[in-house]
Amino acid sequence: MELAELCDRLEATTKRGEMVELVAEFLRKLRAEEVGPATTMLLGRPFPRWSPKVLEVSWATLHELILRLTRVRPGEFAAAFDRTGDLGAATAIVFESGRRRRQAVFIEEPLTISEVRKTFEKISQLKGPGVRERKERLLETMLSRATPQEAKYLVKVIIGEMRTGFQEGLMELAVAEAFNVPHDAIRRAAMFTGEIADVAEIAKARGEEGVKALKPEVFRPIQPMLAQNVERVEEALEIHRGMTAFEHKIDGARVQIHKSGNEVKIFSRRLTDVTGSLPEVVESIRKGVKAREAILEGEVVALDERGRPMPFQYLMQRFRRERDVERMMRELPLGLHLFDLLHLDGESLVDLDYQRRREKLGQVTGLPLTKQLITDDAGEARKFLDEALAEGHEGLMAKELESPYVPGIRGKRWLKIKPALEPLDLVITAAEYGYGRRKDWLSDYYLAARDAETGEFLAVGKTFKGLTDEEIIEMTERLKGLTIRREGRRVVVKPEIVVEVSYNEIQRSPKYKCGMALRFARVTRIRDDKGPEDADTIQRVREIYGRQVKRHR
Repeated sequence: MELAELCDRLEATTKRGEMVELVAEFLRKLRAEEVGPATTMLLGRPFPRWSPKVLEVSWATLHELILRLTRVRPGEFAAAFDRTGDLGAATAIVFESGRRRRQAVFIEEPLTISEVRKTFEKISQLKGPGVRERKERLLETMLSRATPQEAKYLVKVIIGEMRTGFQEGLMELAVAEAFNVPHDAIRRAAMFTGEIADVAEIAKARGEEGVKALKPEVFRPIQPMLAQNVERVEEALEIHRGMTAFEHKIDGARVQIHKSGNEVKIFSRRLTDVTGSLPEVVESIRKGVKAREAILEGEVVALDERGRPMPFQYLMQRFRRERDVERMMRELPLGLHLFDLLHLDGESLVDLDYQRRREKLGQVTGLPLTKQLITDDAGEARKFLDEALAEGHEGLMAKELESPYVPGIRGKRWLKIKPALEPLDLVITAAEYGYGRRKDWLSDYYLAARDAETGEFLAVGKTFKGLTDEEIIEMTERLKGLTIRREGRRVVVKPEIVVEVSYNEIQRSPKYKCGMALRFARVTRIRDDKGPEDADTIQRVREIYGRQVKRHR
């Protein structure tokens, strides 16, 4: 498969221009039906971002299958991972070793991009009794035909760990170059559709005219606009040069709500369809939004018996809930606060300024909106922040009044203001069994930040604090399913679970490769609404450390 060869070439260079040129040349040669699947796989996804299809293949299942196909011992795979630090690269090593042991392996027909996508689709459609065994058979058939190089990248796509350094922004440039479409048009279309692979398909088939015709569609989730962190309201006013829309930052889960007629779908921050877990939110939108078609954004929060917001972890019980939803509705009711309107009755609103979008939102619904204060007075803003904290919220959002909606971009038009030391969203990369009553639980967690340039996860500390016994027991089972290898009481796991971590400060430390460590780290919540690609970067950790050093001078 030429795609695997391309991935190797991408891994071998750090030159962005060279990467773009390589991918553009590759896409240009593909047949129309191959462009979309190739684009998603190059970005490490089996399906488009918006697709409800999922493989649901655990690392434990894939690991067993690799060992069976290669006939190597678990220790050999662990040793390969130790040398490379990469599950895909370790797979290639043991596939090569296994092939040498079997001496003659004749691959009748090379794997194609279309065949791989069809296999992924078949896997995603399997349901019912014996589903794991049937998935294994499909994977075994595909991987048994793969070369070691192909197996390396198939595994990376399946587990979502493509670390070639070729990111979404570079793919937009490559698609523009491949099909001679202006980059601005490609980027805008990708914002609207939420998936660059779809834009690539249109660019291949219909060129610039087709790309420019793309616009937001109901039931196709859009990448959320993101915010930068600041420490004080004065910083927000200075950045926005005066008048700013301050809003209560609710300690909930961000959702994007799509409505067409009586049909409603709700997508999480990761663009996962969570409609089935939130029936009362669906019903409130049906009754409370006076529009034929709409795409809205808001925050869902768990409420106590007095209607006050409850901690985030209670809300996550609802987001993961697929059974007993009616009982959970009674035990853990939800509240919804809307804050943005992106699409209304066939018209895209993303280019409108924030103030006008908010006004239109108020016109189409009587549902609660996030509490807002528009001011250029720092004293008023600080009072508003105190009010938000007293009501159990996290802090404030500050939104530039003239800002358009820019999907997927973390800019300064939206700012987050939290009075406490900035928490970090980190990935668990390893864990150790505890002692005493925790001896059977994985309760001491190694925490890592993502390197935005290489995709590597770099350890910044470890902690055994923060989770309840019930959460630790559940976490132990999840980590067992993600285990790559055991080292005595320590297990190294596939980096998948994101946790929010508080700490006293960041200090220099020769113990870790990144040269920094969190002091008195504590897990404050499990972020099941985020994936490893959403984790904080090591670059952000360095920024926080730099600001900390300046304050201490």
